[in-house]
Amino acid sequence: GGGFKIVKLWDQRRELAEMLSKVFYGRPQVCDRFEQVSDDVDLVFIADCNGDGSDHLELAAPGLKKGVATFVDKPLAYTVADVEALLNLATEHHAPLYSMSILGALPQTLQFRSRLPEVGELQFGSVQGGGTAMAGHIHAIVLALAVFGGGVQRVFSTGSKPLDVIQLDYGNQPDRPVAGVTITCNVGSVWHCAFHCTASGPLGAILSSPLNDFVFPYGAAHILRQLPDLVRTGRRPADFALMVEAVGIAQAARTAHAVVGGVAVDCGALQQLERPR
Repeated sequence: GGGFKIVKLWDQRRELAEMLSKVFYGRPQVCDRFEQVSDDVDLVFIADCNGDGSDHLELAAPGLKKGVATFVDKPLAYTVADVEALLNLATEHHAPLYSMSILGALPQTLQFRSRLPEVGELQFGSVQGGGTAMAGHIHAIVLALAVFGGGVQRVFSTGSKPLDVIQLDYGNQPDRPVAGVTITCNVGSVWHCAFHCTASGPLGAILSSPLNDFVFPYGAAHILRQLPDLVRTGRRPADFALMVEAVGIAQAARTAHAVVGGVAVDCGALQQLERPR
């Protein structure tokens, strides 16, 4: 009982899809067009294709229009407009849609979050890691939201590139870091793609264990375990809201990089965007 079979594959470079099919002893059919992947299947996976998510709407649309449950690898999309388009397609065609970062799904992430009371009234948080590309930036942002909470009000961006250093401002919201959260993505070379979190308050500071390749499989497994329920019930996990907000934060950070004073994030609009569907 349980589990699933990979039955169809497509890649822009057909030879890569054929290679992956061979890994599974040739059982998966290699499709000529990506639209064919969603024919007569229960679930479609949209992989981290070009890295920044800008092609995810195009790739996910055929399956969503057929009402097929769809998991989109991070980031869900590159822009909030594309997120809204994906959600509208999912709603219109009654297609379950989900997306999550492994960093947001790690048990080690929840473990660190549970330690926040050790510092007293939380004053400041930080996340380090993610590199120089959107494929890593989204991990860092989702990690920050998973640990310190959502509802960001303003976003600031500094550094030589738009998402090198991101400052999240929660305003005066209770149960959020008073001095905000700083996400430093471009931290140079790290051991096995590691991310780190810190939190500080009047009672001291704490540092997470390295969140790296050695623990990433736990997050991937957690995501996979939730997909059968997504297919059967049509209900996606609540943490999907983190991905929606993270795309909005990344977009705001790109804009804020060229704007003095930062960019306000309409959290209410983001929350309305990720409404029950």
